[in-house]
Amino acid sequence: MKDVIIDIERWRVSGRRIAVARVVATEGSSPRGAGAAMVVNDVGEVAGSVSGGCVEGAVVAAATEVLDGTRAPGVITFGYSDDDAFAVGLTCGGTIHLFVEELAW
Repeated sequence: MKDVIIDIERWRVSGRRIAVARVVATEGSSPRGAGAAMVVNDVGEVAGSVSGGCVEGAVVAAATEVLDGTRAPGVITFGYSDDDAFAVGLTCGGTIHLFVEELAW
């Protein structure tokens, strides 16, 4: 969270609504560990990282859906087997579990 605090505060002061996605658990290989965070505001600006690129787009989409009310806050999971990961150019598989919610003031 430390790496996104400045963005959160800037967006909060400007009246933006913000969703946060935090890594709460990992299984197998993971580029970012528990506690890694990404924040997305209601105009689509993004700060932070939860996966080093593998699932960032899907996490942004989930955070946007939480903000617009089409997805309930909660845990989302992304994972790849070693074979699937290798097929798309990753060195190994793994699973990350994230909790996505809107920040409340």
